[in-house]
Amino acid sequence: MSAGGPAATEGKDTGGLRAALGGLTTRGRSFLAAGIAAAVCAYVLGQGDLLRVGLLLAVLPLVCVAVLYRTRYRVAGSRRLSPARVPAGSEARVHLRMDNVSRLPTGLLMLQDHVPYVLGPRPRFVLDRVEAGGRREVSYRVRSDLRGRYPLGPLQLRLSDPFGMCELTRSFSAFDTLTVIPRTEALPAVRLAGESSGYGDGRHRSLALAGDDDVIPRNYRYGDDLRRVHWRSTARYGELMVRREEQPQRARCTVLLDTRRIAYEGAGPDSAFEWAVSGAASALVHMLERGFSVRLLTDTGSSVPAEGADGFAGSTQESADSAGLMMDTLAVVDHSDGAGLSRSYDVLRGGNEGLLLAFFGDLDEEQATLAARMRRRSGAAVAFVLDSGSWVTGGAIEGAVDDRLRLLREAGWTALAVPPGAQLSDLWRQAGRERTESSGSGTNGFSGGWS
Repeated sequence: MSAGGPAATEGKDTGGLRAALGGLTTRGRSFLAAGIAAAVCAYVLGQGDLLRVGLLLAVLPLVCVAVLYRTRYRVAGSRRLSPARVPAGSEARVHLRMDNVSRLPTGLLMLQDHVPYVLGPRPRFVLDRVEAGGRREVSYRVRSDLRGRYPLGPLQLRLSDPFGMCELTRSFSAFDTLTVIPRTEALPAVRLAGESSGYGDGRHRSLALAGDDDVIPRNYRYGDDLRRVHWRSTARYGELMVRREEQPQRARCTVLLDTRRIAYEGAGPDSAFEWAVSGAASALVHMLERGFSVRLLTDTGSSVPAEGADGFAGSTQESADSAGLMMDTLAVVDHSDGAGLSRSYDVLRGGNEGLLLAFFGDLDEEQATLAARMRRRSGAAVAFVLDSGSWVTGGAIEGAVDDRLRLLREAGWTALAVPPGAQLSDLWRQAGRERTESSGSGTNGFSGGWS
């Protein structure tokens, strides 16, 4: 569960005493008008008793306004999200807590939280009298089929006096943000080239944190595990020695997402672009779980994470933050105005980028040729090519896509067309089968790849 900070510690007045007078209800305005009318009649007719009644009717709503106005900073509110990051189509629960920090009990409280329309209807709650120092907790659920970052708040509280003469709205200052990340699909454990255990053909690897024992011992350092003491070397050198840990290399993987606006048609959660974003998210999660050092690259040349081991996120504790950063990036990624893939091609410096997983939109001949050249700058390459036109019409894959796939395959890619509504897990298995066949025939240059 992820908890957000307090939404506010104090209520925020919305306009001073004049706004408080504007909060008079129909009942309060009626009492005030009746009191003024009675006072005028009493003055004209010279009736003292009627004047007292008129004053009582007029003063009562004003007293209620004054009491509510003086309690404007006596209620504290907080909001907690559970969780703060949720996949598209899943629900998150928002917990609201109201604390009466004054010495007097409150009247009827009406609570309302502002949420974007895409998350559902605006939640409203009615809270009974809250005793001095007491609290009330309520919750509601939000759900979105569209990824993005959505602000929650401000929290508004409507205070009412026991007589129903006045209602005042208090707005809390702080906001919280709900991050809706793309849907991810569990992928089968198809073995890729360059596994972190050291098997396969990973052309470029980064250092991991720990591994098998090295035969060369080193001096004992404070905090070393005593179970690693190398007693034979200790006796030989006359000081405490421990077995050294080698640092094996971790295979790298780059997930390339084509976001060009001209490469996709249609919009909405079932569009080709959303499939590509979800596919990239699924690949990132899967490869991290397989022990790869992973980075997210877009056609604009931007890379996430931008820092660390040459921009790659490994499987250390710090990489969990990098993985979250990549998912947050995919939560808000949008179409780019670029027309080509040249910037992402420049980021792939040449031949030692490890495994390349690409999610392409529509490719013309020029961009397909450039994508084919990317294969030279990676250890192995797998491409998922979407024909967005067929996603809009629900038709078959056009012949032009077959030409692009043939060009990529001739350059050494394992290239697959993505039909409308396809499951990435099925394509993942299909790519594994093709890799097994190509490895067995000695083609495609993807040695030791999928098996």
